[in-house]
Formats: sequence, structure tokens, C-alpha cells
Amino acid sequence: MIASMTGFAAATREVPGGQLAVELKSVNHRYLEFQCRLAEDLRALEPVLREAAAAGLTRGKVDCRLTFTPATAGERALVPEAGAMAALAEASARVAAAFPQARPLSVSDVLHWPGVLAGSDVAVDRIREDVAKIAAQAVAELSLTRRREGEKLAAVLRDRLESMAALVTRAQPLMPGVMKAFREKLAAKLAEAGAAPTDERIQQEVVLYAARIDVDEELERLGAHVAEFRRVLDKGGACGKRLDFLCQELNREANTLGSKSVSSDMTAISVELKVLIEQMREQVQNIE
Repeated sequence: MIASMTGFAAATREVPGGQLAVELKSVNHRYLEFQCRLAEDLRALEPVLREAAAAGLTRGKVDCRLTFTPATAGERALVPEAGAMAALAEASARVAAAFPQARPLSVSDVLHWPGVLAGSDVAVDRIREDVAKIAAQAVAELSLTRRREGEKLAAVLRDRLESMAALVTRAQPLMPGVMKAFREKLAAKLAEAGAAPTDERIQQEVVLYAARIDVDEELERLGAHVAEFRRVLDKGGACGKRLDFLCQELNREANTLGSKSVSSDMTAISVELKVLIEQMREQVQNIE
């Protein structure tokens, strides 16, 4: 099963003194990039979150948010810390002196400043194991979400592959007709010029022309790449980079097919192939 790199997951866990909550959001990225949004008193737990993400994910830009909510906000939790407020007031006065146009701090700004409310600190060592468990739970849920999205992407890709295989099948019988038309056109031109064409001379010209416009190799490679694309999809796992490479190879063969085309039908097939490949590349960019 393949997985998308887009997903969201959230998990909560009751711990002594309050509740932990983790939110994970992920989007496509070339590698695994992990970013945390934590309160300063929880910053020491960032390595625990990173380890959980690295254990369950291989690619994607992951945004993580960890919060701790006290179970009951008692009277002490609503008493501002005098020392913290004094330090904040001094810092605010210095900033105001240097930048007179700066907006003054509001009551909300002061109360939300780390350390202002007494009793807001949390014992990190006591909840480290709980954080590891809730992080693993959130990563597992995120992986499930990404796999469900990956199933949808795989269905879209398989549909495009069916269309490409049909186009390749449609292109294969076109070449004999093109060669026959060229032979007849060449014979007619020689006759109009009053020349006495021989079968051998016409055959030589036809062979040279066929060598220039032969697309059998391109069609065979297109068919092989389509088959390999299906095999990789069926195998599943972290295959986004492999599929992106196959899209590049498919596009290369479709371009060559168009450059060698001498018929409107073959040109139309080449254009349709390139459209399908581009649609596939847009989807593949989001596969893990």
C-alpha cells in the first residue's frame, strides 16, 4: 500500500495534573522535515516527538504541536508572578524607550507570557513517557490517514496508466499505414518527374525513411515503463521517488514519439500521452 504525504492526526492523553494533546499536520516534501510548536516549559520534550516521527514516517513536512492543559485551574494558577511581571515591565519599558511607536503590551499579552501565571510550569520528567506514547499514537493515526489518501492516489494513477496503455496500443498499428502511404507518394512523384523507378530504388528510400521515423523502440519502452509503474504501485511502500523517476522516463519517450511523428494521429497520441504523464507527475509529487 502506498501512502500520501498529506494528512492530519490528533491525540489526547490524561496525565497526572492535566491533559496532553498532540496535533500533527503533514504535506509533501522531498525529505522528512519535522517542526515543533511547543511552550518553553515543554521544549525539552522535542527530541521525544522527533523520535516518534522518524520511527513512523520517511518523507513529508510534518508540523507538530504539543500542549499541556492543567486539570483544574485553581486559585494559585490565576495569580500573576510578581517577579516575572517586574522583569517583563522592565523589558517593555526599554523597548518603548528605543521604539516609541511600538504597541504597548495588553493584559492578555502579559498573562500569556511564559512564567507570568504561577503554577503554569509542568514537570517534564514526569510526563516524558506519556508524551512518547501519545506521540506514537498520533504518528500511527497520521500514517493511517496518509495511507487512505494514498489508496485514492493509486486509483487515480492506475486509471491514467490504463489510458496510456490504450494509447500505446492504438499507436502500434499506425506505422505500416504510414510506410505504405510514403511508398505510394514516392512512386507517384518519380512517375511525375518522368523517371523510371525501380522497386529496388523505392525500397532503399523507404528503408531510409523508416529508419528516421521508426518509433517501435519508443512504444516498447512506454509499454515497459507502464508495466514497471504498475509493479511499483502493487508493491507499495515508500515509492514516491521511484515513481517520479518513471514519470520522467515516460515523458522522455513521449517527447521522442512526438518528434519522430509524421502523421497527425501519432502527434495526437503523443500529446495525449504527455497530458496524462503530467497529470500523473502532479499526483506522484505527493506520494511518500
